[in-house]
This record gives sequence, structure tokens and C-alpha cells, in this order.
Amino acid sequence: MALTRSHSRPFFAAFCALLATVALSVQPLAAQSILRDAETEALLRDMAYPLVEASELEPENVEIVLINDSSINAFVAGGQAVYVHAGLLNAADTANEVQGVIAHEIGHITAGHVVRFEERTKGAQGISILSLILGVGAALAGAGDAALGAIMAGQQAAVGNFLAFNRNQEAATDQAGARYLSGAGISGRGMISFFEKLRNAEIRRGYSQSDDAAYTRTHPLSGDRIQFLRDQLRKDTAWDAPDDPELQARFLAVRAKLFGYLAKPERTFQEYPTSDQSTPARYARAYAYHKDAQVENALAEVEKLLKTDAQNPYFLELKGQILLESGSPGLALEPLRRATDLTLNQPLIAGMFGHALIATEDETNYDEARDVLRAAVAKDRFNPFAWYQLGVVYARQGDIPRAKLASAEQQVMRRNYPEALRNAKDAEAGLPVGSPDWIRAQDVALQARAELERLRDER
Repeated sequence: MALTRSHSRPFFAAFCALLATVALSVQPLAAQSILRDAETEALLRDMAYPLVEASELEPENVEIVLINDSSINAFVAGGQAVYVHAGLLNAADTANEVQGVIAHEIGHITAGHVVRFEERTKGAQGISILSLILGVGAALAGAGDAALGAIMAGQQAAVGNFLAFNRNQEAATDQAGARYLSGAGISGRGMISFFEKLRNAEIRRGYSQSDDAAYTRTHPLSGDRIQFLRDQLRKDTAWDAPDDPELQARFLAVRAKLFGYLAKPERTFQEYPTSDQSTPARYARAYAYHKDAQVENALAEVEKLLKTDAQNPYFLELKGQILLESGSPGLALEPLRRATDLTLNQPLIAGMFGHALIATEDETNYDEARDVLRAAVAKDRFNPFAWYQLGVVYARQGDIPRAKLASAEQQVMRRNYPEALRNAKDAEAGLPVGSPDWIRAQDVALQARAELERLRDER
């Protein structure tokens, strides 16, 4: 018995560690911060459109979502949404490279890999659980070493099986991405060059590129992927197709814009010095100056951008944003109104315009703010900022039931279900029975109540 106790302590420590490993391997993706920007979303949508068509998915059903993460990554996580990290856009040199990544991720969607991933995870768990049962049985019989060996063998089998499945998926998805590029008439040069970037990054970080290391990887070796894809894509008629110059110009502007928005100002000024008078450089510096509270310099950069393209709605949006956030909402109205008109009431831009109208604290602007914000949320219901502003203007006009409904809409999106339920019930009590808003208040209350019950059941 003494010997059994001495082995049982390391056994149970290892047992707990292995359980933790299993748990971590099957955790769902953590909630991440989504970046919303009208110009970036329009660019990503235009990049993806021909690829989505080539895949025979419906373009209106596929979303490209930007994640605020500096790592070089893209992924799918259920449904028909492709998530692209901001770091990937920063690492890419061309729009064509980003299209190569998007084509690959669309391949995951068409193959249903997220569903199959969940199925395979359960299979891997089954192997692990069986080994755990055998290990616990051996431990209870006093054979601690045998127990640990059974568990570790089962873990190794589960992980190896699971990683092999992932590598096969990735290889198949590379082929699908190549087909979609070909079908869209887009060169695969970008896909190859981006994989080369990934391989170089792996080498710099010390990741082995040998065949012996392949067993422990979730993806095929980058060198193997490059060789296979190069052989396939060079034969394609689209290989020598030129890059779209307009799309490339838009990409460079957006990449610089995101850099200026996300990076510390000093980094932006190093990357885009004042000696660089290009549009992307001015765009990046305008955001950096704004972040650094250098309002005059920020506005000077925007004015120079507008001299090159006075009808660019995103330059106008930036001018309005700088003026609004520096305490001049009245001056922000004209550029934001023009940007809203030029984009046919793009919801994110319209939301900022509505905010500026309210921020003037001029009651004569409230009707316009209400109408602008109602149009914004009608186009994009998943816009908590616009819902919040709509609630503010309703409250200022004394329409408390609709202010409560707007607050409920916002709180549901923020997953504050108790507050959403209270506001929805208050709104329902004060709205005309049978009206569209009264019916919507009921719907929001039902949604919030269902989510609360789900969370209660999970606990």
C-alpha cells in the first residue's frame, strides 16, 4: 500500500494535466474583438465576390469579418463567415495575396470542415476517454505506472489521429482554393507568395520543415504546399493575369489606414514618414495624428487627401470623425452628410453622422438624426453604436418606449440579457398594441429570455 500511494500522487498529477490538455484542445474559439470599418468591409467584400461566385455559394450569404488581432491568421468558425486578422492584411503586400487566403478559407466552408472538425474532435475525445477509463482502472488496481502509460498512449493516438485529419483537410482546401481562383480568373501568384511568407516566418521562429515534424502539425509542411500549388497553378490560364490596379490601390490605402488606427503613433510615423507623400502614407499619418491629439496635423493630411479625390466618402468620413471627436460636431456635419449620401446611407457612416447631429445639442437636428439612425439600423441591425444613438435621440424627444426598445436591441447584442429583457418589457408596455415596434419588443424579450434560460441550463 505504501508503494501504491507513492505512485498515486504523480499519477494523479499527470492525470489532471492530461485532462487539462484534452480540455484545451477542444475549447471553442474565444470571443475576439471585431473591427468594423465601412471602407475595409467594402474592400474585403469586393475581393471575395468573384471567389464566392466561383465556389457556387451565394455572395450575399458569405461574410468577411475583420478581427482585431495582430497575428497572421484567417479562419472559419461555422456558418458562411471568413474571419481575417488585421495582422494578415498588414503582412500581405498585395490584394492578390489576400484573395489567395480568402479562396482557401472559402474551401473550408464549401467542404463543411467546421462540422467535420467537431465530429472528429468527438472521435479524438472518444479515444482519450477510453484510455482514461483504462488508466483509472489500472490506478485503482494499484498499477500507477501502467495507468499513466495507458493514458499517454491513448492521448498520443488521439492527437495523432486528429492532426492527420486536420492536415488532410488543409491539403484538400488548398486544392479547392486553387479551383476558385481559376474559376474567378484570378492569378494564383498571390496564394503562392503568401505561403512563402508563412514558410519564412516558420523558419525564423525555429519551426522544423522536415518530414519528421509533419506528424505534430495541424497543417501540411509549407514547402510541400507551395510545391504542389505552384505545379497546379502555373498550368492555369489565369496564372499570368495582371493584378487589378484599382483593387490594389484600395488595398494599400486600407492597409495603411488600419496600421495608423491600430499602431502606436510613433510606429506609424516611422513606417510612414512625412517624406512619403503617397495616399496610403497620408492616410496612416492622419489616423496617427488624430490618435496623438494633433488635430491640425490630422486635418491637414485629410485636406491633402481630399485634394486628390474630393468625392471619396471615406476621406470625408475621416474628416468628420476627427472634427466630431475633437469637439466640433457642428463642423463635422457637412463632411459626414456628404459621406452618408455618397455611400447611399452606409450604416456605419450614417451612425456616425447621426451621432454628430445629436452631439450638436441642437433640437432642430434631432428629427434628421432619428431618420438617419432608423435607416442605419434597418440596413444593419447588428450595429450596437447606432442603436445606442437612436435610443439617445428618442429619449431627448420624449419617446421613452422607443428609447427602451433601442436600448434592448443594443443590450442583446452586448449579451446583457437581463437588461435587454427589462427594457424590452418596458417598451412593450408603452408602445401601441399591434404596432411593428410593439411586435419587435416582444421578439427581443423572447430572444433575451431564451438566452437566459440557455445560460441557466449550461450552468
